[in-house]
Amino acid sequence: MNESVLTAEQILDAAEQVLRRYGPAKTTVVDVARALDVSHGSIYRHFPSKAALRDAVAARWLHRVSKPLRAIVEEDGPAPERLRRWFDALLAIKRAKILDDPELFATYHGMIMDARSAVEAHVEELVGQITEIIDDGAKRGEFAAADPRRTAEALFQATVRFHNPMHAPEWRDPNIDRDFDALWALVTAGLGATGKTKARPHQ
Repeated sequence: MNESVLTAEQILDAAEQVLRRYGPAKTTVVDVARALDVSHGSIYRHFPSKAALRDAVAARWLHRVSKPLRAIVEEDGPAPERLRRWFDALLAIKRAKILDDPELFATYHGMIMDARSAVEAHVEELVGQITEIIDDGAKRGEFAAADPRRTAEALFQATVRFHNPMHAPEWRDPNIDRDFDALWALVTAGLGATGKTKARPHQ
């Protein structure tokens, strides 16, 4: 490969392939460079250390969770419906990543546990998306939420059993969906969801 046109995305693509093959403990920058047929110095021009490269790979992997959720946030339908669909989508994405390919998940999970900044940014992004939906619902008169941000944080923490990978063994419980529905009934009551939508003012 021509090292002068090597991009960060190409490096991340190669790093993901190498990580899947060798695992995070055994993968080195030299391995990634070898996969790209470039010198390891070319990698360091984009990522100053192995830790920086691993953090970038972790951040990109986590972004694949949040990106499809953004589309739900930006829809213009009733906020209570969007909020439930947002959580349904989050749970489906997390379950697919963990239950459909447990070996790949184990590889990334081990790496992500060392990428605390990437995890914190991911949680912040998710809570921010919830906040937007709740804030929109409050403005429409669909939610009674005086502080959308605090409400979003509480909701994220209240549902942690259903989306945090630490609870993945519980997701095979046949009653897991029933349990989420029961929790959601409490959430709906707590948010004061009315199902009514105020007309939006013309911009």
